[in-house]
Amino acid sequence: MASIQQFLDYLLYEKKYSSHTVLAYQKDLETFAVFIQNQFEEEELREVNYSMIRSWIISLVDNGISNRSINRKISSLKTFYKFLLKIKEIETSPLVKHKSLKVDKKVQVPFSSKEVSEVIESFQPEGFSEFRDQLIIELLYSTGMRRAELINLKLDSVDVSGKQLKVLGKRNKERIIPLLPTVLKTFQNYLLERSELAIINDEKYLLVTEKGNKLYDALVYRVVNNYFSRVSTKVKKSPHIIRHTFATHLLNEGADLNSVKELLGHSSLASTQVYTHNSIRELSKVYLNAHPRNKNK
Repeated sequence: MASIQQFLDYLLYEKKYSSHTVLAYQKDLETFAVFIQNQFEEEELREVNYSMIRSWIISLVDNGISNRSINRKISSLKTFYKFLLKIKEIETSPLVKHKSLKVDKKVQVPFSSKEVSEVIESFQPEGFSEFRDQLIIELLYSTGMRRAELINLKLDSVDVSGKQLKVLGKRNKERIIPLLPTVLKTFQNYLLERSELAIINDEKYLLVTEKGNKLYDALVYRVVNNYFSRVSTKVKKSPHIIRHTFATHLLNEGADLNSVKELLGHSSLASTQVYTHNSIRELSKVYLNAHPRNKNK
């Protein structure tokens, strides 16, 4: 019988999922396994039926878990049972007829060009942390990379002579992103400060803490939230919102959707199209202001 660990190894080594993603699957499956054992005294996940899964869903709802989070957990189960089908441990997935719970679409409000400019132009760095923070924000905005991709950048990821950056995305998919001259200058200033650190424990990584350790999620979030809180009243101020801002600003300036898709590292256009809402609204303004038949312009 296939174990949860075998499934996780499959995701990690065959599907090339990131360790962060695999850990999320592991937590979902282990939580589900404990529930099934406690509620139904069932230790074999391959023997689970949809009625049991539905009971788990109800318990999650009762505990105040959002529909969006529940759908993500169910997605983990679906992937697990697809794996069991693949290796012929089961003949039918217990989730074959499951329908996702309805969720309200989240409106991701990007930063304005003015807000981004105010943050970047506010930097007068003194000391290692401020030089690093400046590079974090400039890299996020100029490349649209994900937070995990930023954290995992290596020293040799930056090609100064080629003015480009090598990013390792989801499922170890590599992409090359051009770098602006201003970002290269910030990068070189940061390297000078980095070289003055007494100890660097994680030498291969580009961005480190003052103690020379690899960056971590909460620190990157804190940096973004701190600087953008000074110029923006938007509710959400996170690395992902900068990624959203990067895509929106490029599309507003006429960038091709396929090009933005490649820069973001998306596997399909459907993922990139979520960023077109604001650019279409901007295009509508331009259209209404420019079209000769619009008498209200």
